[in-house]
Amino acid sequence: MGWTEPKNCFVPICEIIAVEETEFNKKQRNIGRWQKMAKLHAFTVHYVKKARNHRWRCSDATFWSVDEHLCNQWTQALKELLEMQKSRPKQLLVYINPYGGKRQGKRIYEQKVAPLFSLASISTDVVITEHANHAKDNLFEVNIYKYDGVVCVGGDGMFSEVMHGLIGRMQKDSGIDQNNPKASLVQCNIRIGIIPAGSTDCICYSTVGISDPVTSALHIIVGDCQPLDVSSVHHNNTFLKYSVSLLGYGFYGDILKDSEKKRWMGPMRYDYSGFKTFLSHHYYEGTIAYQPAKHTHGSPRDQESCRTGCYICKQSGKQLAEQNKERGLKHEEGEEEWKVIKGKFLAINAVNMSCACPRSPKGLSPAAHLADGSADLILVRKCSRFDFLRYLVRHTNQDDQFDFPFVDVYRVKCFQFTSKLSEDNESNVMDIGKKRFGQFCRDHPACCCNIVNSTWNCDGETLDSSAIEVRVHCQLIKLFARGIEEDCKDEAAHSQSSIEQLL
Repeated sequence: MGWTEPKNCFVPICEIIAVEETEFNKKQRNIGRWQKMAKLHAFTVHYVKKARNHRWRCSDATFWSVDEHLCNQWTQALKELLEMQKSRPKQLLVYINPYGGKRQGKRIYEQKVAPLFSLASISTDVVITEHANHAKDNLFEVNIYKYDGVVCVGGDGMFSEVMHGLIGRMQKDSGIDQNNPKASLVQCNIRIGIIPAGSTDCICYSTVGISDPVTSALHIIVGDCQPLDVSSVHHNNTFLKYSVSLLGYGFYGDILKDSEKKRWMGPMRYDYSGFKTFLSHHYYEGTIAYQPAKHTHGSPRDQESCRTGCYICKQSGKQLAEQNKERGLKHEEGEEEWKVIKGKFLAINAVNMSCACPRSPKGLSPAAHLADGSADLILVRKCSRFDFLRYLVRHTNQDDQFDFPFVDVYRVKCFQFTSKLSEDNESNVMDIGKKRFGQFCRDHPACCCNIVNSTWNCDGETLDSSAIEVRVHCQLIKLFARGIEEDCKDEAAHSQSSIEQLL
């Protein structure tokens, strides 16, 4: 048996993409004697090749022999092994946002992703979205149970739309009222794949390690599965949104609100609005009540990053599931203590994941976990512009970004927030028996308090209400991902089943 380059090849079965018979017609060195003896029979193995920075590519190795029966045996054996990979999708529902980012979603899918799906014998039903919430509405109508997964091609906004549609459909089919903030939501077992093609791809970056369409497509093909926590956001027993990355009030909310008026600038609008918001230095006064996430094994400052096969996520998920089972799947919050914090804040951020991106490789909370049933609540109190700048700069380096006297961070399973304006108009937003606090608009009294409230930034979308109730639902959805690997090049060494160099 002979083979083409690479000479040294070690590939786990789970990372083989496809095996196909091949007509051997290439000129190869050192095979002249074989060509003289008999006709060569060959097959090609397409597999995942891991590069630096978590990037994956499709590579191949061709094997040949004069023994046709031997080639057929190898081909059949490998195909049978691939059939045994039950986690792999065979039929996918694909939504493409042709308008997001640089309007390249359709081209990216057709040129980079569709050929790989075809190679892996994955059938697809493709829907080109025509308007906002097209995918969300469509997911309430189609037979989603015939698909092994739903793929969204676009940015974080497209993912959010698909996520809301899928979660909403599952709750509807199960008779769960999403407007009940204490409802135990039904887990979504239909995985979501993300093909990054937007102006922001934070969720893809934080769950795969890179925003690259080919890499994400290969994760889908091999059937990776990464559970993901989802936070539900309510106001006065009315469901508002789901969030998987950032809930930001104050600084990040003001950036989003301002940037929405400048969409004509493209992605540059975030830089412009960020600089403008920093100079304005608005701060807001309000009250936060939260319940600590006692079930989790980690803490926001333990420097334990969430990686593939994360122990903390596994243990926290098991413990939380046991607690819910003992309670009959009912939340008994009255038995647990609420902690109350009031003050003047430049930013209030709650993150379900690190929120890492190329500009901030560690993210807003480096030790946040993808599936431990908790969120990291970050409170940045009123401080000088210089101190706030120091805090923002910490997101771009390796220093501890929580090591400031004006920054507090807590790992929570739920929290509530209100401002004075909300308190005046909607008393008892939080039923914990105390009057809440108002808010100041900015440092300078001369502004006459024109700004009455900030805006909540919910995964890049604004929320109308400033008074909200947030609850984390442990591992509510699943992605076609495996988390960020420690070292992509060494991952194959941990696999027990593999195809090695064929001689």
